[in-house]
Amino acid sequence: MTDRRFTLRALAGAACATLLCGIAAAQSPSTGSAQAFPSKPITLVVPNPPGGLVDGSARLLSDPLSRIFNQSVIVDNRGGGSGNVAYGMVARANPDGYTLLTSYSAYHVGNPVLSPKLPWAQKDFVPVALITVATNVIAVHPSVPANTLPEFIAYLKKNPGKLSYASQGNGSLSHVGTEMFKLRTGTSMVHIPYRGSGSAIQDVLSGQVQVFITTPPSVMGHVQAGKLKGLAVAGKTRHPGLPNVPTTAEAGLKGFELEAWVGIFAPAGTPPDVVAKLSAGIKQAMEQPDTRTRANTAGIEIRYQPPEQLDALVKSETEFWTKTIKSAGITAD
Repeated sequence: MTDRRFTLRALAGAACATLLCGIAAAQSPSTGSAQAFPSKPITLVVPNPPGGLVDGSARLLSDPLSRIFNQSVIVDNRGGGSGNVAYGMVARANPDGYTLLTSYSAYHVGNPVLSPKLPWAQKDFVPVALITVATNVIAVHPSVPANTLPEFIAYLKKNPGKLSYASQGNGSLSHVGTEMFKLRTGTSMVHIPYRGSGSAIQDVLSGQVQVFITTPPSVMGHVQAGKLKGLAVAGKTRHPGLPNVPTTAEAGLKGFELEAWVGIFAPAGTPPDVVAKLSAGIKQAMEQPDTRTRANTAGIEIRYQPPEQLDALVKSETEFWTKTIKSAGITAD
């Protein structure tokens, strides 16, 4: 009888222990989530059509990241609405780390200033990693009678409103950056907005639109081929793919610099350990020698930063863009 009571107590104790362990596991949903992640394909949502810096950065990341995680990493282009279609989609996605936003600086920090009533807000995302940056090139069609930046500025002053410039859309970096250029130089050009770099560059190459201030991936090959004239690089140093193109400072326009960035964000509520594993995998992917080779060929600069640094960048950039957009009187219409 004593042995039987002892056996029953032991079984009851084991059952209670099992129950308590189950309760504890249920109360800690993130426990073990990073160990199991990823167990299915990851999607990188791109807020632009194919082509250009953002799409190029996502494709730069997808192949090495898929090898590191041993899962497919799919690039999903969701252009439209100045990026808002993609941002709204990811903001509403399940926060499990499998749907990520390939975010463009102009959209991430500019859109909330331009359009307060958006289907998303910055708080809807958590930073994962900064992956790339790119300076901007002041490129013009060969028909423009200027071979240097000072000659171009002088021509614009003598012919206000005669030339038109392309942008990837209202509120894009090419839009805001060119408006900053106009303010800085006291010149005038007509704005022609497009839906992404792909359609914009076609009209610039044909001469229908004469000016495009944009990131190297969109124009570098055309400048190298002589189809466009590169007048200056709006950065602190010359671009390795355009060694003969001076910086704006070297060309006499000191203080005018433009830099775009691309970062990976997850929906708010994504478990911190999953974010950490994603960020570590992205860092490893961007450090691969073949990734750097492809980036150099495309005119993209790799610059990994962890979540906390990307978060600080978003805050400082939001402050800068707010001041710039208001001073230039830029609207989303």
